[in-house]
Amino acid sequence: MARPCCCCRQVQRVIAWSARVRRRLHRSGPILRWVRWALAALLVTLLVMDLVFPPPLPTRRDTSTLVVAQDGSPLRAFADAEGVWRYPASVDAVSPLYLQALLGYEDRWFWRHPGINPVALLRAGKQMAGQRRIVSGGSTLTMQVARILDPHTRTPWGKLKQVLRALQLEVHLSKRDILTLYLERAPYGGTIEGVEAASWAYLGKSAAHLSHAEAALLAVLPQAPSRLRPDRHPQAAQRARDKVLARMQSLQQWPADVVADARMETVVARSLRPPLHAALLAQRLHAAQPDQARIQSSIDIDLQRTLEERLASYFSTLPERTSAALLVIDNQTLQARAYVGTLNFGDRQRLGHVDMVQAWRSPGSTLKPFLYAMALDDGLIHSESLLVDAPQSFGGYRPGNFDEAFNGPVSAATALRLSLNVPAVDLLDRVGPARFAARLSHAGIQLRFPRGSSPNLSLILGGTGARLEDLVGAFSALNRGGIAGRVRYTDEVPLQERRLVSPGAAWITREMLEANPRPGQGTDTFDVGGRPRVAWKTGTSYGYRDAWAIGSTRQYTVGVWVGRPDGTPLPGQYGAVTALPLMFEVVDSLPRGAGAGHAVPAPVGVSQADICWPGGGLASELPPALCQRRLKAWLLDGNVPPTFAERDARRWQPGRQRYQVDAVTGLRLSADCSAVHDEEEREIARWPALLSPWLPEAARKASQLPALAPDCRDDGRQSSIALHIDGLNDGATLARAPGNTQGVRLQLRALGSEHEIDWLMDGRWLARTRGAQPFNPVLEQTGAHTLTALANDGAWTQVRFTVAR
Repeated sequence: MARPCCCCRQVQRVIAWSARVRRRLHRSGPILRWVRWALAALLVTLLVMDLVFPPPLPTRRDTSTLVVAQDGSPLRAFADAEGVWRYPASVDAVSPLYLQALLGYEDRWFWRHPGINPVALLRAGKQMAGQRRIVSGGSTLTMQVARILDPHTRTPWGKLKQVLRALQLEVHLSKRDILTLYLERAPYGGTIEGVEAASWAYLGKSAAHLSHAEAALLAVLPQAPSRLRPDRHPQAAQRARDKVLARMQSLQQWPADVVADARMETVVARSLRPPLHAALLAQRLHAAQPDQARIQSSIDIDLQRTLEERLASYFSTLPERTSAALLVIDNQTLQARAYVGTLNFGDRQRLGHVDMVQAWRSPGSTLKPFLYAMALDDGLIHSESLLVDAPQSFGGYRPGNFDEAFNGPVSAATALRLSLNVPAVDLLDRVGPARFAARLSHAGIQLRFPRGSSPNLSLILGGTGARLEDLVGAFSALNRGGIAGRVRYTDEVPLQERRLVSPGAAWITREMLEANPRPGQGTDTFDVGGRPRVAWKTGTSYGYRDAWAIGSTRQYTVGVWVGRPDGTPLPGQYGAVTALPLMFEVVDSLPRGAGAGHAVPAPVGVSQADICWPGGGLASELPPALCQRRLKAWLLDGNVPPTFAERDARRWQPGRQRYQVDAVTGLRLSADCSAVHDEEEREIARWPALLSPWLPEAARKASQLPALAPDCRDDGRQSSIALHIDGLNDGATLARAPGNTQGVRLQLRALGSEHEIDWLMDGRWLARTRGAQPFNPVLEQTGAHTLTALANDGAWTQVRFTVAR
């Protein structure tokens, strides 16, 4: 059954009271009957007045929206429509000391009187009449609430109006409701209303945690908020506070020794500053729930304050218009513990209003760990698979490394740790760009491509858009058994998880990244046993527009972005130099659980075995001649994939070749030999042709077929293209011409191939020519050098020379 409305209940009470009075006065004389009708008329008049002039109670929530940290500390408050700072409060949420001071000093009979205290009113009126000034107030808390809700003039009629409103409030509301209105709306100076807002503004703490002195101060401030503001008149505020302390001692509510200690606390002049931590996150949560009075986030307020200060200090010397973002999440719950969306909130020059945690930016190389993990799941690689880091063409796309140098033969783990581009593009081409992007999208990393375009090989080098919060949520999968998730900022948001890779692939990828030592710190030099193990990866977008560093420990994942929000380049600033040191500082400052520095046991399906280069097979299954280099690799589900076949090599040959030799001379035999030989079968393992310039002489010889016996017809198995560098002799010494300050200028050509030629100096890419097209480098660095010409069909040659000082 529906409850009757408030006015209906009042009418019912009046009718019931009138009936009782009528029965009692029925047998009375004429005078009492006149009194009866007079009282009835008065009550009807009051009821009509109450209906015509209802109390101005708040019809909707009009307190400020307060976004708080996990422990209830305010992060940021949003003023109401009139610009007033008024935080939600309740009788149970404020300190009992404050309630004692408030009621003891302002209204001891609050819980008993009907809204007015006749004794106090008469005393105040008598004192005012005798001394021509206000000596003591007669207003109850209910009357003060009435004045706050419906301001009136300081005239007798105004006072009468206040009294009637107080009686009206007592009829409509409970005592707790009236007290709550006071707690939220009492004036504290300027645009601050309510004890909670005042406590944070003047004391920097919640009203739930007040000392005796602080409780007394906040209890007295509404009496004269302008004259007693602690930020402007600290001495006056202290005198008023001491009066409250004396009253509480005289009432024997607070012991004398407690009051004496409270008097010793000075009122510190604190400037009014609304809380402003995780400002952009608070703005984001407020926009999502504009009607919510109090929004509790997952932020750790102590960590947030520390990291905001550290970020501002760390990047104080960066060029103008530079910003930074930082996100720390708990891997278990995916809740954010720290959120810094900009370097300096409100700074127009740095575009401090732009939240870079959720901004779309080029991710650089930060997607590479997910690619290697997917390749592990697909059985394409193990941790030590041989990859080719040399100039290559992928359908016309020719990526280079960040430092423009190439490393030749590298393992998958090394390629990932060094963030080499060519091996990553090679892997993505085999996994498939569209499939890779779809898997990332399924796991929560939304990628943004230019309108009308589709995923291509450039996405693994940053040719797409991603957000820091998505990258951090996915990177946590390395320590969550391969399960990524969406970052959560409040407890109300449900946990959203999606599998990104298998537990084994996540574990192996994490091991590969954790094995990468911190820059400048070798494991044989520093004692790193107490530090948490960090799987970390950096990234730098094209043109130095974005610098990234993301690291994951057993408990936390940390993401750092540095750049300019407007997308202009920031020359010289890249992930390993700009973002990575801060990321490690943050990781080292986070709480550490037990075993943070210990390795996690391998999951089911992960094993370790010795493998051999160049073929990539198990060492236990290969003869020594085919195992030129032995490495210990992590295997997933026992898969031992072979080294990739050469891509588009015009001189392609199988990785393992069997051939017949003369048992006596060791010369190779073909199918057509004129003499009779004592045949013996042998086998060699070949390296990919593009790796030849980086191999030692012994490795190259071990991969070559022996010379053909003189009596055997050529079978074409040893055909090769002879490449020659024209214009520079091997072993030459070069010197600048007298007076030349521009370095040594050479005129070179690569002869013997009509294909594209990549020129490398000491492994660093210089230029690309075709066929005998001339190449004219200028050499400024003195010392010994190696110049390599490498054709895209695998033919190569190199010369060594010296540039004199």
